[in-house]
Amino acid sequence: MEIEFRERADLNLRQREVWKIAKAEGLVQVDRLAERLNVSAQTIRRDLNQLTRARLLQRIHGGAITCDSVVNLGYGARKLLAAEGKVRIARKASELVPNDCSLFINIGTTTEQVAAELTRQHEGLLVVTNNLNVLNTVVQNDQIEAFIVGGQIRPQDGGIVDNAAADFVSQFRVDYAIIGASSIEEEGIVTDFDWREVRVAQTMIQHARGVILVADSNKFKRKAPIFLCELKEVDHFITDAEVPERLMQYASSNEVSVHICS
Repeated sequence: MEIEFRERADLNLRQREVWKIAKAEGLVQVDRLAERLNVSAQTIRRDLNQLTRARLLQRIHGGAITCDSVVNLGYGARKLLAAEGKVRIARKASELVPNDCSLFINIGTTTEQVAAELTRQHEGLLVVTNNLNVLNTVVQNDQIEAFIVGGQIRPQDGGIVDNAAADFVSQFRVDYAIIGASSIEEEGIVTDFDWREVRVAQTMIQHARGVILVADSNKFKRKAPIFLCELKEVDHFITDAEVPERLMQYASSNEVSVHICS
């Protein structure tokens, strides 16, 4: 902690302002910051690199995100993060799911993208979800039968996460669970931020014949505190960039099919 404060003291006024914006918004983008602070994009990149060296931010393509391992990014920031990669991931997930089957789809911006792809491409599906955004997407296809779990709605992202949600899910036995997560560690541990959300996702995994984990490569860098599952419980893992070597070895040794949509 002393080191962190000493490094913050070394920041100039503009870098402190960038850090303040990042803390408030969760994700910052180079071009928007440059315009907002009336400096060049190159200057902002140097600022973000300095904040990254101070372990206050984590660099991503085109910007940076906060390094908080206790609180997740806000929904708006997560929607922006790796948006193109999530589209590629969703297309691959859609290829793995046949028509005329049943699915769980949990909370997450990547799983929402999968739902959108399935809605465009599939028919004869039965979808059970605890995500209002997924529900609002799949009902646009009259060839998809949809169930929404009961329970308390989380206003930030339309997720339904209490015990009633898990109980509702446990009444089904489906072909596939499409699961998102906040962090995937090299040891094969999958984690998330909300224990209530995790309980629902774990129930989905237990009540599905096959499990498809969808997560962009930023999840290799972030940490979350609550255990969701081990990667060996997953049949297919779909991501958008190279997988760390140790994690790839874990997946191979546990017969997890890894799909890299780069």
